[in-house]
Amino acid sequence: MKSNNRHSISIFLFFFFISIGLTSCHKLLNNNEYDASGTFETTEVIVSSEANGKIMSFDVVEGQNLTENQVVGYVDSTQLYLSKLHLLASQKSLQSTLPDIRKQIGALQQQIETARKEQRRVENLVKANAASQKQLDDVNGQVLVLEKQLEAAQSNLESTSNSILNQNQALKIQIEQIEDQLQKCKIKSPLSGTVLVKYAEKGELTGAGKPLFKVGDLQQMILRAYVTADQVTKLKIGQEAKVYVDYGKEDRKEYDGTVSWISGESEFTPKTIQTRDERANLVYAVKINVKNDGLLKIGQYADVKFHN
Repeated sequence: MKSNNRHSISIFLFFFFISIGLTSCHKLLNNNEYDASGTFETTEVIVSSEANGKIMSFDVVEGQNLTENQVVGYVDSTQLYLSKLHLLASQKSLQSTLPDIRKQIGALQQQIETARKEQRRVENLVKANAASQKQLDDVNGQVLVLEKQLEAAQSNLESTSNSILNQNQALKIQIEQIEDQLQKCKIKSPLSGTVLVKYAEKGELTGAGKPLFKVGDLQQMILRAYVTADQVTKLKIGQEAKVYVDYGKEDRKEYDGTVSWISGESEFTPKTIQTRDERANLVYAVKINVKNDGLLKIGQYADVKFHN
């Protein structure tokens, strides 16, 4: 009886180890079906405050989808807005003092025109011996004086006008600086993506450079895989690939991918990554762009097979 039991146990152990060996071989064969493996990542941006003050509005939640340049909140900008109003009022007041050169020299120009007519009349009288040379000299002197006065007036008015215009330009630059600061009070998403982490809340005080939230482009995922030196020589930017992701024991999905980046330097194989050639110590990082159907997650593992 004991002999039969020992025989049964021996048979059981034999088939058990055979099944383990077959499973191992099956896994090895499966691993060799793929050129590389890696994990998904995406373009992530930490959005920081560009202004100092109290957060008056900040309507974002983790997992929310945002569009590029979408305004999701703003930092208190009351003092900046009042400064802008003050500068606009100063600019308006300054512009009102800008002289109208044409009107202000119009009277002198009219006097000169009248004097020149008199000059021509006296010249004709002198030719006809009906007027003296002194009368002509007096008229010529009057015209000359008026012309000098016109030249001085034009110079003074142009100088005043240029000074006012320069002051107005300085005010315009200050207003543009305030406007830029006002725009920076707005909290915007720099890209279309999903809010991954929220670091601040409405009502908190913030400062320039303080993180507010992190956004990532989950529509376009990036698979970072590693290949050996032999493999990297066969790859090129734009090359198509097939990416395989497990969603359970029996659920495996295939995605189309495109090689978007190939590292120019080798590195030691990361401990969490397997390569087709496990003897390889140095590998090259490769990025494959994959369009997300909503199932792919950051940090998720995947296998890849490159198209030749």
